[in-house]
Amino acid sequence: MAVRAIRGATQVDADDRDEVLAATRELVSTVIERNALDTEQLISILFTATPDLVSEFPALAARELGLGDVPLMCASEIDVPHALPRVLRLMAHVETDVPRSEIAHVYLRGAVALRRDIAQ
Repeated sequence: MAVRAIRGATQVDADDRDEVLAATRELVSTVIERNALDTEQLISILFTATPDLVSEFPALAARELGLGDVPLMCASEIDVPHALPRVLRLMAHVETDVPRSEIAHVYLRGAVALRRDIAQ
């Protein structure tokens, strides 16, 4: 069993608490689904948000999905002037036998523009 990191991101239309939570739930659920993960395989998830998103902690959405026993952390992205606005990112660390080359990184909504090379 190896430890792998899975990247993901999504973009919201506005800094609205319900929208941040819904988009984060969608992102976490999609990462789990596309990588055929059992929640027991999750080691930890680091969430980041661009500085224009302050209405809610993205980790709350993961707890609402039942991931309360998974270590979760939120941080703010650096404020780069030309960065895509209103973006939520995650890096999930998981235990899996899947080779690194077969990990499904997930980019949703406008965040597809961040990594067109690996967006699903």
